[in-house]
Amino acid sequence: MYKTIKSLFEYSIINLLFIFLSLLPIKIVTYLGGKIFKYLGPLSKSNKVAKLNYKRVFKDANDKEINENISKSWEHLGKTIFEISILDKILDQNNKKIRIKGIKNIESLINKEERVIFFSIHQSNWEILAPSVDGLNIKVTAIYRHINNNYIDKLILKKRKKSIKSKKSYYTPKGKKSAKEIINSLNSNTSIILLVDQKDSSGDEVMLFDNIVKTQTGFIKMARKKNLKLVPIKNTRLSNDEYEISFCTPITPYLDHNTDAEAMLVIHKIIEEWIRENPSQWFWQHRRFN
Repeated sequence: MYKTIKSLFEYSIINLLFIFLSLLPIKIVTYLGGKIFKYLGPLSKSNKVAKLNYKRVFKDANDKEINENISKSWEHLGKTIFEISILDKILDQNNKKIRIKGIKNIESLINKEERVIFFSIHQSNWEILAPSVDGLNIKVTAIYRHINNNYIDKLILKKRKKSIKSKKSYYTPKGKKSAKEIINSLNSNTSIILLVDQKDSSGDEVMLFDNIVKTQTGFIKMARKKNLKLVPIKNTRLSNDEYEISFCTPITPYLDHNTDAEAMLVIHKIIEEWIRENPSQWFWQHRRFN
C-alpha cells in the first residue's frame, strides 16, 4: 500500500511538471532542466559514482577536469529529462532542431527496406533517436529500460509514442516480452534500435576503457543468426542545443569467426571514440563498471 501511494505521489509531481513544461518554449525547457540538474546533481550520491567512472576512463584527469565534465554531464542529463516533456516539439521538422548526417551510409538499406540493428549510447538526448529513425521512413522497434515506477513509466512511454509520426514503429521494454517482440519485428521486416552502453549483469565480460564490464550481447547473437548489419548512430548535442545524428558505416563484427564478446569489443571501440570526443555528454551517473 505504501509503495503504491509513494509511486502515485512521485507520478503526480512528474506529471504536473511535464504539464507545466509543455506550456513553455523549447529553449526555456532545456535551460531549466540543465540549470536545475547542474546544481542539484552534485548533491546526490550518484555524483560520486559519476566521478569514479570518469576517473576509471580518464586516469590522468585532475580534479578540475573531472568536476567540470561531471558538472556538464549533469547539465546534459537535466536537459534530456526535461525535454521528454516536449519530445514531439523537438522532433517537429518545422523547428529544425535535428541535423541528420551520414544518410549515404544507409541509403541503400532504406531503398531496399533492409532490416538492420541500429545501436547508440546514452549520450546527448538519446530520446530523439528512435523517432528520428522512424522519420526516415524506417520501421523500427525501440528497446528501452522499464522505469521502476509504473505510473511514470507509462507517462514517459506516452511521450515517446507521441513523438513517433508514422505509427508503424513502436517501443518495447527490455525483458522477455521484448525478446518475443524483437523476433516478431525482424520477421516482419522491421529494424531494431537499442542503447548498448549500460551494464548487463547477465551479459558477457568485455573490455571497455581497459575495464572488464558485463555487457549485453543478445543483439549480436540475433544479428549473427539473421545475418543483419549493425549501424552505429553517433548522437551529439551541439552548442546551441540543437542535435546532430550521424549514421555511421554499417558493420558486421560477428564475422571472421569472432565470438560474441570479440564482436562486442569492436563495438566498444566505437563507443569509446564517441565518449572521448564528447565526455561531458555521456551518462556517467550509471554504475557501468563493476
